[in-house]
Amino acid sequence: MTMKQAHRSNVFERKIMPYYVYITTNKPRGVLYIGVTNDIARRTYEHKDGLIKGFTKKYNLKKLVYVESYDQVDEAIKREKQLKNWHREWKINQIETVNPEWAELNTAL
Repeated sequence: MTMKQAHRSNVFERKIMPYYVYITTNKPRGVLYIGVTNDIARRTYEHKDGLIKGFTKKYNLKKLVYVESYDQVDEAIKREKQLKNWHREWKINQIETVNPEWAELNTAL
């Protein structure tokens, strides 16, 4: 097998890993945090248990209320940046479009 064939083989054998853009909050219409991760269950656990120092811990942002899934990390990062640049009301409207009750989402996606 040539190097070129080996590279092609590896490209096609790679497992597609989902990436998630998510929003956490402390209460409905409260403080919002937008992030990206490749393991939404782990990341939610980290937020809930205060394992991540910084903004989410300071503002007690433990409630997962919005998630989008992507196959490519660059697409997830692009979307995260887009959402972070939105006006607050646009973010709230986006959440309420799919989660009008601001219910905590199940991370077993």
